Amino acid sequence: MTHSPADLLTAYRLRWKRRRLLGRAWRRRHDLRPVSDRRAAIGPHDILAFSCIRNEILRLPWFLDHHRSLGVSHFLVVDNGSDDGSAAYLAAQPDVSLWSTLASYKASRFGMDWLTWLMMRNGHGHWCLTVDADELLVYPYCDSRDLRALTHWLDSTGRPMFGAMMLDLYPKGPVGDHPYHAGDNPLDVLEWFDPSGYGIRIQQPMRNLWIQGGPRARSFFTADPRRAPTLNKVPLVRWHWRYAYVNSTHSLLPPRLNAIYDTGGAEAPSGLLLHTKFLNTIVTRAAEEQQRGEHFSNSAQYDGYYDALTRNPDFWTPQSRRLTTWRALESLGLMSRGGWI
Repeated sequence: MTHSPADLLTAYRLRWKRRRLLGRAWRRRHDLRPVSDRRAAIGPHDILAFSCIRNEILRLPWFLDHHRSLGVSHFLVVDNGSDDGSAAYLAAQPDVSLWSTLASYKASRFGMDWLTWLMMRNGHGHWCLTVDADELLVYPYCDSRDLRALTHWLDSTGRPMFGAMMLDLYPKGPVGDHPYHAGDNPLDVLEWFDPSGYGIRIQQPMRNLWIQGGPRARSFFTADPRRAPTLNKVPLVRWHWRYAYVNSTHSLLPPRLNAIYDTGGAEAPSGLLLHTKFLNTIVTRAAEEQQRGEHFSNSAQYDGYYDALTRNPDFWTPQSRRLTTWRALESLGLMSRGGWI
């Protein structure tokens, strides 16, 4: 295959972009202070999970247990200045290695510099799951086949990555009116989702998907849809130390890792990240995050978004669908077996 001069120039620029991201991560390693280091227990074939958290004590028990049940053997977590007991809870977990930092989340590319460094050092050769504490991975057959089965099949088919759309979940009624307690299943509170209304396109030059839609897009961003949250992610990758996420886990380099879709008319395998952002605590937490200004590059542009969350919104509509099984989600086209039988 011959490549045009423009293609060669794009490939050159992306290689240098990846090297710059790896260099950033190497420099940012000094931000991290080890709290509990149990990496000696990691086996050569273990599936690892990486996460950056702040004040997630309510979600952590279920988040950890859910991904343990899927087959994650070890969690490598960065705590960014929690003051709610999250760090002490994580430090007590026998399958968690924990680092802490008070450095700026925004200045670290929203935590990705820190996680990239940990993945460079510890993820090479492993299947690595990178998720936030408010994300729960599900995929076809997740009720009967763990991640070891899924990744074995991905290896056998030559797929070093697995894509997942983030599916916003919400209760019926104002989000702040539904109490949640640590250790409870958040899916007992957040039972509803938007079954349709998602837009999808392929972005250049990295050829990554760009998916938008769901309750946040229709509730907060109708006047400027392009600012709505990005929902596509590539959370599960057989990692190499030279890889780097570019924008959260929405895209990564080298670009071939973004090819989580099939262009030949078939369907590629995919899952979902069930997004538990809209527990009752979001009402007070939105005001705190608005004041911190650490979650968006141009935080002032999202003041209206935060203001709307503090007003205790109700996302439910007659078109909302109740969350049931992975088969129901697949039947809606939200995820796919993609040949995995």
